[in-house]
Amino acid sequence: MQSKLNIVVPVYNEGDNFASLRVALTSAIHTPFEALVIYDIDEDDTIPAVQQAIAEGETRFRLKKNTVGRGVVGAILTGFKLAGKGPVLVVMADLSDDLSQVDQMVDLHRQGYHVVAASRYMPGGQLLGGPFIKRNLSKWGGRTLRSLRGIPTSDATNAFKLYDGEMLNSLKIESSGGFEISLEITVKAFLAGYRITELPTTWRDRTTGQSRFRLWQWLPLYLKWYFYAFRPRSRKPPTTAEAAI
Repeated sequence: MQSKLNIVVPVYNEGDNFASLRVALTSAIHTPFEALVIYDIDEDDTIPAVQQAIAEGETRFRLKKNTVGRGVVGAILTGFKLAGKGPVLVVMADLSDDLSQVDQMVDLHRQGYHVVAASRYMPGGQLLGGPFIKRNLSKWGGRTLRSLRGIPTSDATNAFKLYDGEMLNSLKIESSGGFEISLEITVKAFLAGYRITELPTTWRDRTTGQSRFRLWQWLPLYLKWYFYAFRPRSRKPPTTAEAAI
């Protein structure tokens, strides 16, 4: 029996977006799932929107407070802890990601891949909108990690990825700044010998709400994991017990 899909949704005042996100998730994804909506502060305007959905009988959404540390990394790590061993998908609440691909991502996980990356920079993928510097730095980083290091995705920085839950439990995740966590996980999975694949995606810049991405604040953190990728690789992925030693 396949484990259900766990969807981690870090939020910060996404109340205006939540109704649309709910419709997008429930209409685009046919795989059984549970969405873990992780918030930082009790005043977050996403909370009443999720509570209303639950009151209306929506059983696939759980509202949980960030218990690791305020910010997107703490929210994602809180979601990882709650998700357990099944496949884990990270989705932003801004509706920038193409959720119609989730069932295909789950199918690739069932085929034995530990990281399934939605790629904006492989053939068939595209990025619509967003700051010029940000999108070109991420494109350069992803493509050079593929060509120079052999990481099997052209978009190692994209947060829209599906991870194997047991693999996540085996990795020591050190990120503390922000969305560089997706690059760290991809790099460490690659170095440990886990299987990574990608599929093309279209990413659209958000049209409502405010992004929490801070390029110049987080760029040094991205560079840390970029250069970390050139360390020696393991011959095979560790078991959870081995990784805990």
